[in-house]
Amino acid sequence: MTQPSPVRVRFAPSPTGRFHIGGARTALYDYLIARQTGGQFILRIEDTDRKRFVPGAEAELMDGLRWLGLDWDEGPDLGGPAGPYRQSERTQIYQDHAEQLVASGHAYPCFCTPQRLAEVRKLQQQRREPPRYDGLCRRLDPAEAAQRRADGESAVIRFKTPREGETVSVDLLRGEIRVENASLDDYILLKSDGLPVYHLAAMVDDHLMDITHVLRGSEWLPTFPLHVLIYQALGWEQPIWVHLSVFLNPSGKGKLSKRHAQGKDKGAGGVYVTDLQAQGYLPEAINNWTALMGWSLDDHTEFFPMSDLIESFSLERLNPSPAAVNFSKLDHFNGLHIRGLPLEALVARIKPYFEAAKLELPIGEDLLLRIAPLIQERIRTLDEAVEMAGFFFSSTVDPDPNELVGKKMTPAESAQAVRRAVQAIEAVESFSSAALEQGLRELAEELDLTAGQLFGILRAAITGQRVSPPLMESMEILGRSLVLERLRQADQALQKVAAAE
Repeated sequence: MTQPSPVRVRFAPSPTGRFHIGGARTALYDYLIARQTGGQFILRIEDTDRKRFVPGAEAELMDGLRWLGLDWDEGPDLGGPAGPYRQSERTQIYQDHAEQLVASGHAYPCFCTPQRLAEVRKLQQQRREPPRYDGLCRRLDPAEAAQRRADGESAVIRFKTPREGETVSVDLLRGEIRVENASLDDYILLKSDGLPVYHLAAMVDDHLMDITHVLRGSEWLPTFPLHVLIYQALGWEQPIWVHLSVFLNPSGKGKLSKRHAQGKDKGAGGVYVTDLQAQGYLPEAINNWTALMGWSLDDHTEFFPMSDLIESFSLERLNPSPAAVNFSKLDHFNGLHIRGLPLEALVARIKPYFEAAKLELPIGEDLLLRIAPLIQERIRTLDEAVEMAGFFFSSTVDPDPNELVGKKMTPAESAQAVRRAVQAIEAVESFSSAALEQGLRELAEELDLTAGQLFGILRAAITGQRVSPPLMESMEILGRSLVLERLRQADQALQKVAAAE
């Protein structure tokens, strides 16, 4: 098999909002083909839209990428041969290229005021015409336009889109896309304040940074022909264009909406990477999940560690069809990756969640190493470790008295069963899970109870929960003294319920 040529790809987010799973998928695909081919993965910050700039957004993006394991080779923090890597630091470069397009007749200054443009748009709407620039300044003599600019008159730079023929754009996933030039607008390239818009800045940067493959969202398809025309006007070889599938709401209807940002407790997993991190999702699971929303290796393989993704991923197997976001699938993948962690790694990942919960007792790693095997098969997210095993770090538990009543039993019968369990546990010589299970199963038979009846009472009394890690192993970790203390408290609670009947 021939080794593919090294690629140069870029993830180019705008710091205008939070780090979305859509952006995470684009970055992942960039990262995979860069690592697979021995190429470079570049981070570029497209921060020329100052009106929508959000303080802290760039830091969240970079922190999220690092957490996902998507380390870049060149970027604002690392530098590199094609820097600067923030567009706000490259303004002169864009202005120079805009002037080059004006000089070659592929762009022109436009002096129209916002008021005139609004009036033109209003008339077009009345005539039910598509809104676009009417070309008034396109018809200006270039010498006159140059003089007006020299005199200080405010102007934007517009691309001089051909009026005849068609533009053929080629997307790797969609093939040829043909558009009649007459349907295209004369888009603004450079604003009157000298700052570029995406259409100019991204094309210039991709060329100067030697980007070989441009992976981006399908929302750029409507202006794709313009980007091709800019490349042609500047005489540049185009990169390979890849417009990725759009994310749909879990119902499969409509583009993924911000209402799914609330988090899993609201019926969704969340659409922001840092929120998913806080909710206990693993970066490995998020990468696995997002990779399969738009790509597949075959019709059955689903579990992908990063090393397997790097080996298996290919642009040719991307699917351009919209992908419905399935948060249940994320839970599934997260559980798989949790179960695949070595115990020491699992302990390192769950420990911060226990510490954040501010439980009574110290969170020791030795104790967590004993607990981890009991919960590894039972939790879907890391934060569920606290819900499942927080009782290990509490001096007391406070079960609902009704939960202490066994199935088809009275409070008095349940209290009696607890007292007999205390006696059985006191009599166990070796306080091990095996010895405890043997003694308590014998007790259940003696009391003419099912193991489920007796163990359900004990589980509620010892853990304070209806669902817990394996009961006997939990008792062994808690120790005889604490187990007996909790059972005696449960006996007292049951006696109060019985007396009140």
